[in-house]
Amino acid sequence: MKRLLSIGLLLFSQWVQAQQIQINTLNSSLVYSVNGQGRLVQEYFGKTLQPASGNNSTQSGQEAYITAGMESLLDPAIRIVHNDGNPSLELKYVSFQTAQKDDNVTATDIILRDPVYPVTVILHFEAYFREDVVKAWTEIKHTEKQPVLLTAYASSMLHFKAGHYWLSQFHGDWAREATMVEEQLNKGTKVLDSKLGVRANMYQSPMFLLSMDQAPEENSGAVLAGTLAWTGNFRFGFEVDEKNTLHVSAGINPYASDYTLKPNEVFTTPAFIFTWSDSGKGQTSRNLQHWAVNYGILDGHTPRLTLLNNWEATGMHFDEQKLTSLFGGAAKLGVDLFLLDDGWFANKYPRNDDKAGLGDWDNNKEKLPHGLGFLVKEAQKQGIKFGIWLEPEMVNPKSELYTQHPDWILRLPNRAEHYYRNQMVLDLINPAVQDFVFNVVDKTMSENPGIAYIKWDCNRMLTNTYSPYLKEKQSHLFIEYTRSLYKVLERVRAKYPHLPIMLCSGGGGRTDYGAMKYFTEFWPSDNTDALDRIYIQYGYSHFFPANTMAAHITNMGKQSLKFRTDVAMMGKLGYDIKVDNFTPQELQFSHDAITTYNRIRDIVWYGDLYRLVSPYQQPRAVFQYTSADKQKTIVFHYLMNTRRGDVFPLVKLQGLDPKKNYRVNEINLFPGTVSAFNNKVYSGDFLMNAGISLTPGKVKPLTSNVLEVVAE
Repeated sequence: MKRLLSIGLLLFSQWVQAQQIQINTLNSSLVYSVNGQGRLVQEYFGKTLQPASGNNSTQSGQEAYITAGMESLLDPAIRIVHNDGNPSLELKYVSFQTAQKDDNVTATDIILRDPVYPVTVILHFEAYFREDVVKAWTEIKHTEKQPVLLTAYASSMLHFKAGHYWLSQFHGDWAREATMVEEQLNKGTKVLDSKLGVRANMYQSPMFLLSMDQAPEENSGAVLAGTLAWTGNFRFGFEVDEKNTLHVSAGINPYASDYTLKPNEVFTTPAFIFTWSDSGKGQTSRNLQHWAVNYGILDGHTPRLTLLNNWEATGMHFDEQKLTSLFGGAAKLGVDLFLLDDGWFANKYPRNDDKAGLGDWDNNKEKLPHGLGFLVKEAQKQGIKFGIWLEPEMVNPKSELYTQHPDWILRLPNRAEHYYRNQMVLDLINPAVQDFVFNVVDKTMSENPGIAYIKWDCNRMLTNTYSPYLKEKQSHLFIEYTRSLYKVLERVRAKYPHLPIMLCSGGGGRTDYGAMKYFTEFWPSDNTDALDRIYIQYGYSHFFPANTMAAHITNMGKQSLKFRTDVAMMGKLGYDIKVDNFTPQELQFSHDAITTYNRIRDIVWYGDLYRLVSPYQQPRAVFQYTSADKQKTIVFHYLMNTRRGDVFPLVKLQGLDPKKNYRVNEINLFPGTVSAFNNKVYSGDFLMNAGISLTPGKVKPLTSNVLEVVAE
């Protein structure tokens, strides 16, 4: 009997080791197996393996989800302290299951368990086959008699073996968002993270590119693009060990966030979303953009609204007459909607500047004696819709809300209050505050039927923070705030499922796929200088589709109206400008530009983006958007701070059909302009291999062209 049992255990061990778990997309494979110690290891990640399934395990991989307290010398994905004080965790493979959710999405769950302590970890994967995107997250649970302490809880780990590694990160500050920096990784650890809580992306965006063996290229080389779907503190760790193996971890930043996990409670990490390509960072961008339109953002295939914002025209100083006079300008432009920005609310402490009124969401009776409903109807008379600005998570100390509910505010006891933009953050963890924030939206919408758009702002981060509601569990604050925000947004979307809402945070302080499933677009930056916006939109384009990036034409910068318009047409077009100050030619140009934009927007929003010339490499930038059927292409060409005598090479287009002929025309011309491009026909083969000059005349700084290329 003992002999049979031994043989059975041996066969089981060999069977477990032979198991190979493959997570496949069209062009990539992530392969796991079980080693001789019964632990899950990553064997391979890269170009799709053939056949798609097999059992030829090499047993040479790195542990898939590294635990703390055991023998590994690497930064762990998870650290747990048990009831008895033991700070270790061993995870052994139990089982896996795969389910085909539809013809494109496959779900894989891998169950791991500690053989000594009743702790279970489930690694979840969703593979989006056509988009070449994988979404990975983790569930942690236990059945110990008392709570355990989690001090690290990554969403995912990946391991790479290459000769060299390059990291591209996207950092900045207010008005300098998504600045791209590329550097080679050396031995040791590089960390990209945020500790700002609410406006988490203010300095560092939660996204990165990782290039293997060669410096990052647009159209060649192995590249991983990764981003975390979490609207709070994040952490990406890149550890190159002494064997030159790279270990990447992604997840919530555990800084000041030890989490007490109760028995049977499930701790679910946010999703790490990633894509791999051996054809450069351009392909990873297209993968993520197509995934986002189909799965990552709210109503990705629904047309977005062009709009006119009042901020540049009035600031907070307006009344009904001034606002309704602006409606005519919106109608003349031909935009879909008028957006009323900050300054429309509060009475005891009127919102005439950013020092008062935030939190008191009643119509200001002096500015708007007939209320928002009157403005909605007046806008409708002009044939346009009406939208409104809200910042419901925040409060000014000079407000009725602050006086009535001091226990609703995140602030340290026994310390002086700290203000940023003269405001503080509400304790959204408190269910009563969640009700309040939801009711701000619900009351605004229900009392003013016809409001068609919301701009949801968030103008400060977390500092000097203490939650009166959490009491002794302050280390849960950063996590619970983000969870509570999602609870509110779930309620908003349950009642207003398709209301367009812009995600704004003093510019690009919130740009992530955790929030974007509730929003239709985001505000990349308060910096609308078109020259700077080329860099900002370039950075975000590595991870987000054009229809998510709100791009407004303003008076910021020294460029022509045409240049500013051409830049904004690469995103979700809007205006924040005094239309009455336009010359007749400028008004005609802008009206025609909106008509042109509405005609070409589907190519820009849903087509394939090719970044032909980077603004980081030349004093110009060239972007190409091509329809899926390769019938149409839109090319945006911007000359930036060029110098006398600059000579630019021909530009080779991409993604065309080499066997088709294409007619090239310049569009979005200013009245009276004669183009050098019109009605020229080239073969797709010629355009891609020989190229064309986009500067046929005199090179002038801060000028631009938009070309429409159509197959015959």
